[in-house]
Amino acid sequence: MKSITPTGLKAKLDAGENPFLLDVREAWEFALCNIKGSTNISLSNIEQMQTEINPDEETVVICHHGMRSFQVANYLEGQGYKNITNLEGGVDAWARTVDADMAQY
Repeated sequence: MKSITPTGLKAKLDAGENPFLLDVREAWEFALCNIKGSTNISLSNIEQMQTEINPDEETVVICHHGMRSFQVANYLEGQGYKNITNLEGGVDAWARTVDADMAQY
């Protein structure tokens, strides 16, 4: 499975690339902080992910520290999704390295 650093994702977004940003945290976590443009489908709704994600579209999976997103990325790859990437360190690392104004928890 591929992974990307927060700075790598920021560079990709700044270059005009638009991967589908899938945030798998719970709704209350997403409400606290999130990466602009991301879609929240919590891990507990994994079946919903399969109906809302294009299996061929580039998808970056996001969580708090990168563990849940790693599990979801592995699961999606096992279901035949071809272009799945895990955000290393999750929104916590994003807040520390890319967006210092992002709320942390």
